[in-house]
Amino acid sequence: MENTAQDFWKMRRAFVSGGTGLLGCWLIDELLLRGAKVTCLVRDWTPASRLFTEGTFQKVNIVRGELEDYLTLARILNEYEIDSVFHLAAQTNVDNSTRSALSTFESNIRGTWNILEACKMLGEQVHRIVIASSAQAYGTSSELPYTEEMPLQGCYPYDVSKSCADLIARAYIYTYQTPIAILRCSNLYGGGDLNFNRIIPGTIRSILAGEAPVIRGDGKPVREFLYVKDAIRAFIGVAERLPEEKIFGQSFNVSSEQPLSVLAVVQLILDLMHEDRLQPVVLNQVVPEIQVQQLDCKKAHSMFNWRATYTLKAGLQETIDWYRFNLK
Repeated sequence: MENTAQDFWKMRRAFVSGGTGLLGCWLIDELLLRGAKVTCLVRDWTPASRLFTEGTFQKVNIVRGELEDYLTLARILNEYEIDSVFHLAAQTNVDNSTRSALSTFESNIRGTWNILEACKMLGEQVHRIVIASSAQAYGTSSELPYTEEMPLQGCYPYDVSKSCADLIARAYIYTYQTPIAILRCSNLYGGGDLNFNRIIPGTIRSILAGEAPVIRGDGKPVREFLYVKDAIRAFIGVAERLPEEKIFGQSFNVSSEQPLSVLAVVQLILDLMHEDRLQPVVLNQVVPEIQVQQLDCKKAHSMFNWRATYTLKAGLQETIDWYRFNLK
């Protein structure tokens, strides 16, 4: 018998892949706060991750391993009697994915089918699986904003890996009725992101060090940036509705719905940090990237009552405060 909404996660056994990442750390915090018993997969021991610096690792079951290892995933789900799965782990560094497409495909594509196959083999034990996909899965389109019905047509290695993982999930939904929902997120940001190749943490770190922020391209690509706390509300919200027929098998866009150029975001960070001496260095290098991304989130608004609550300015201010306090 399902718990009431008030104590839905109390003693519920949840598995989070990617526990040391930005999204994983914040999600684990929220699940623990709600009373869940959490197990997470950790490939590399990353001491600077919030999972370790804030002592969260002492409150969860940690299994060392890789997404590419099916037997480890099957063992986790079986031995820890997992009923709720959040598949967040992926190779998300675009530079790394361009240099090493194979390792990206192994992690993001093979890792996804391994988790879903392990869930399928356990039959009805797993009640809900929420998969973190990306706006990148849509690839380049002349039609904006992206809606969930648009084709998935990534071109570059990372984008292709997300398109493929998304389609593999659909195969499990339609063939095996696996209780999956997919969240296609815009660019995530927030305190604890250690991927300083990303524009927001990289810019904040540079300014704190008294250095001019660097934009590798021309600064013109347009993105939507989603604060991690809003993203967590989406993952928790959709998970609590599974395996309802209305949510079962659905994909949802989640974003701030506030498109801005990369250069405008860097300038906003400079303004919020009251830094008028430093000017961004625009390298104008040729960078393989989609020029404009914009997500239509009406489906998430209407089907599970989610919308972003943080403005970009408010989310960036909390993020800046986190790095100012924690980045030594």
